[in-house]
Amino acid sequence: MASEPALNSEENENSTADSTEPESALETARRQLHHAASHLDIDQNVVERLKHPKKVHEVTIPIERDDGTVEVFTGYRAQHDSVKGPYKGGLRYHPEVTRDECVGLGMWMTWKCAVMGLPFGGAKGGVAVNPKELSPDEKERLTRRFAQEIRDAIGPNRDIPAPDMGTDPQTMAWLMDAYSMQEGETTPGVVTGKPPVIGGSEGREEAPGRSVAIITKQACEYYENDLEETKIAVQGYGSVGANAARLLDKWGATVVAISDVNGAMYDPEGIDTAAVPSHDEEPEAVTKYADDVISNDELLTLDVDVLVPAALGNVITEANADSIAADLVVEGANGPTTSTASTILADRSIAVIPDILANAGGVTVSYFEWLQDINRRAWSLERVNDELKSEMYAAWEAVRTEFEQRDVTWRDAAYIVALSRIAEAHETRGLWP
Repeated sequence: MASEPALNSEENENSTADSTEPESALETARRQLHHAASHLDIDQNVVERLKHPKKVHEVTIPIERDDGTVEVFTGYRAQHDSVKGPYKGGLRYHPEVTRDECVGLGMWMTWKCAVMGLPFGGAKGGVAVNPKELSPDEKERLTRRFAQEIRDAIGPNRDIPAPDMGTDPQTMAWLMDAYSMQEGETTPGVVTGKPPVIGGSEGREEAPGRSVAIITKQACEYYENDLEETKIAVQGYGSVGANAARLLDKWGATVVAISDVNGAMYDPEGIDTAAVPSHDEEPEAVTKYADDVISNDELLTLDVDVLVPAALGNVITEANADSIAADLVVEGANGPTTSTASTILADRSIAVIPDILANAGGVTVSYFEWLQDINRRAWSLERVNDELKSEMYAAWEAVRTEFEQRDVTWRDAAYIVALSRIAEAHETRGLWP
């Protein structure tokens, strides 16, 4: 997932695409909001409301370390918009978590849920901590205390966290248990991304990568590229990248490059993706299995048909956008392409399918998990995958329609779909006096 530096909240959100890079999540989200609004005849008062989060919770989290010392961390939960339903978004543990980052990423979640037609609004949160420096017991104590500090802000009909960078299903299990103990009843719907044994959904961890693969396949068909003759490079071999690469490989595409933080495996004849462990299966193992190793920067500029940046944010920038050789970019990570780079790629007629569509499988299956929890009825993996495919196809068609009718970029089309739906809901509900 992306990890963008903080932005002063008073910085001019109308700055141009030529502003200094790298840009923050908040700056990017506000710029994309204004850009989408320029294509629509909507009330500017609604746009003004959407520039700001409804509420940001900031808490201090003291925990006892294993050596008996006490350390205090800062946690956040930014709740952007709930006009369509409860807030929804991840919780991340990372040293660079900030208030403004959570606000910006919460705005992205609002757009993502709207593009998918889900009855959720956007939220994001996290703790400014390096999870690699925590023992399992310390991480559990941190999670349980954080759950207590934000307990009044979350709930199955209020705000539903999920895993993000530095957190996982076990983290969500601890959070759900801590919340449930305080409420006096088991409340599985308070979080998603849990292990299935306590109310999690089958297929949830694989869902973002699966949706990236589904949308890549749809985009290739749209541009009349036979998937079996398509060469693909995937930056990042974690949950998103590995699942996308393996599905595309299974469907006949030739995956020629995959990578982790140490570098990339490259084979122009194709990689057996099933034979290379993902980051979850064996951390930082990609280069150990490679005969030919290249850098992550080199992977981005390979002469391939499709590039899938599925690692970090801000990897395609003004500095390397002119060197991108792929015909199609499908964003697996959140915010991998800066605004300046997006403009350059558009000028070069390189199609970019945005993150808020491509990787929306995670929040979509989280919605399925929430439905299963509140109805106390589990779905099979087959049903989850079938429902996900149906939802991704519907979202693709909505975005494709705007793309063709308005002659805009794919990113603009996705934001137009999202903003038009949110604006209609706001105008219908009105403003409380």
